[in-house]
Amino acid sequence: MGINQKGAFILILFLYSTLTSAHTTDIIKIRTIGFTPYGINTNGKLSGIYYDIANQIVTGAGYISHNSVAPYARIIREIQAGKIDMTIMFRYPELEDYVEYIAPLPSLKIVVIGLIQANFNDISDLNGKKIVYLRGAKFSNKIDNNEGIIKYPIKTFVQGIKMLIAGRADAIIGPLDPIRNAAVQTQGTTLGKPFIVDQRTPWLQISNKSSMHFDSNKLKQSFLQLQKQDMLRP
Repeated sequence: MGINQKGAFILILFLYSTLTSAHTTDIIKIRTIGFTPYGINTNGKLSGIYYDIANQIVTGAGYISHNSVAPYARIIREIQAGKIDMTIMFRYPELEDYVEYIAPLPSLKIVVIGLIQANFNDISDLNGKKIVYLRGAKFSNKIDNNEGIIKYPIKTFVQGIKMLIAGRADAIIGPLDPIRNAAVQTQGTTLGKPFIVDQRTPWLQISNKSSMHFDSNKLKQSFLQLQKQDMLRP
């Protein structure tokens, strides 16, 4: 290969690398919490409230969305490792050094609820009870720090409801909507009265390792535009 040919070949590689890099930085990798109604995977078809909101924010900011759903624990690990760029979920102490918080979404009430015959009116009513708790989530310090309450980790809310039905647990904790959705999926299980134990705020948050590749202000402006249009409420 002659000198001119080598030079042309190197130039082509450089241009290809530049174009590929530019295209890659336009893509924002998102993980959405994987339970109804926030992130839903129905035979490979993805949807959900937070799934749709995240996509709208990213496209509104002029970027390309690459979104999938995953459990809490996996999302936390992937953010810490810098494998994903963005998510919508609660603030967690173990992520404070890894993310930039862009904007809060409407707060969610956290409840403890059992089957129809169960009745909880105070934290003390839960002492000695077994509560099923979504793995990786932290819904309430009052519950988390109470050693008298037995916590059993679960992968999905549906699994938790099935444990209630089987008599292997007394109650389940989490936002009310996904718990009710899980009950519907298990032959319309009738739940008792929800006991509100906390209120948590989900945040749009991006990985610190990703913030250098795209403009977080564009994401915030896109978020504010959706908020102005009242499109962020569950």
